[in-house]
Amino acid sequence: MAGRTFEVLWLQAAGCGGCTMALLDRDAGLFDELRALGIRLLWHPSFSEETGSAVVDLLAAIERGERPLDALLIEGAVLRGPHGTGLAQRLAGTGRTMLEIVRALAPRAGCCVAVGSCAAYGGVSAASPDPMEATGLQFEKDFFGGLLGSDFRSRNGLPVVNIAGCAPHSGWVVETLTALAAGALDADGLDAHGRPRFFADHLAHHGCSRNEFYEYKASATAAGERGCLMEHLGCKATQSVGDCNQRSWSGGGGCTHAGYACIACTSPGFEDIRGFTTTPKVAGIPVGLPLDMPKAWFIALAALSKSATPRRVRDNASADRTVVPPRGAPPGGGAG
Repeated sequence: MAGRTFEVLWLQAAGCGGCTMALLDRDAGLFDELRALGIRLLWHPSFSEETGSAVVDLLAAIERGERPLDALLIEGAVLRGPHGTGLAQRLAGTGRTMLEIVRALAPRAGCCVAVGSCAAYGGVSAASPDPMEATGLQFEKDFFGGLLGSDFRSRNGLPVVNIAGCAPHSGWVVETLTALAAGALDADGLDAHGRPRFFADHLAHHGCSRNEFYEYKASATAAGERGCLMEHLGCKATQSVGDCNQRSWSGGGGCTHAGYACIACTSPGFEDIRGFTTTPKVAGIPVGLPLDMPKAWFIALAALSKSATPRRVRDNASADRTVVPPRGAPPGGGAG
């Protein structure tokens, strides 16, 4: 890529536009940052000035192979309905369905990137009922295949890169593009669901500001309380990939920092969960347990932790503010 820009085309399929809105949350300033990184947006439906025939001509030139395309980015699920026609969504001014356009452009791109869980797996657009047959680019919920098929590989030999999330962190998007532009992201850098491992090798639980409450199983029972949200309020941070709580979001922390349960939005099929803020249980035990932890171990650990919970942690867990502050060590360190 030395000596030229990394050229990106961004198309929006069936979605809310939230991924684009999230992308604007860059402290450094999105457009200056992309320019400094050598990344050029050929066209974006919200950011670009070009409209009408200029855009249609650009898409046609890419499709004919006359205009090089380093990355095709799709935001939103692709609609196949009704009845496989794709007529539920056409790209204005072209007379063509988004389904047809994505299938035509994807093989021309050096790499193909799904921005957000809708483009990756179907996401909220594919929630039941789904009369418009929404799908991700290479996954349909948890099943490999999607719009482009399981055998699809871009010109650079990569499967679809899935920047999952509803919405994904702006850093995930910019850092993924930077890695692709530098040739530093290969198939080994993606997990089993196509997510870049630099954020998918973490759990949303890592760095959570409520982790002391989790360790002692001191749980919140109502919205606004400071305790762990897993036991009663539906939090799935111990089961959801992402370095969410290790990054700043719009100047603050992630969902749990703001007092809302993690809904596992980077996971395929998260939209089918019923009762995001209620923890499903069997015999009083949460159905969803931390990844890689046997149920018996979790039950034993929870019982031991609750028996050792300090009063400060227990009382603060059910309050909306710190009611019992930590006691500091006496002057001199307190060593006897």
